[in-house]
Amino acid sequence: MIKSDLTRRLAEQNPQLYEKDCEAIVNAILGRIMDALEAGDRVEIRGFAAFTIKTMRSKQGRNPRTGEKVDVAEKKAVHFKPGKEMRQRLNPGGENLEPTAHQLPRAS
Repeated sequence: MIKSDLTRRLAEQNPQLYEKDCEAIVNAILGRIMDALEAGDRVEIRGFAAFTIKTMRSKQGRNPRTGEKVDVAEKKAVHFKPGKEMRQRLNPGGENLEPTAHQLPRAS
């Protein structure tokens, strides 16, 4: 699904709203999420997901064509963690979707 699909479906489910108003709503929500992440805040939408920023440290990489060493600068990435309701919908019948300490494989 792309943003225009989301806008269209929102307008279909709310016939009292114009499609351009639905587009403004979607843009406002996504914009606020991006603003919060840019500020370094955690965004949690209960049952759906949590978004956080992870900092990837700088490292030394290689150019795959030449094999030459390249410095890769530090950068930030968005980490997405699905909420409990989403995990349950994607894995129906799964009792405990998060492994506990006794379910994790042991190191040999």
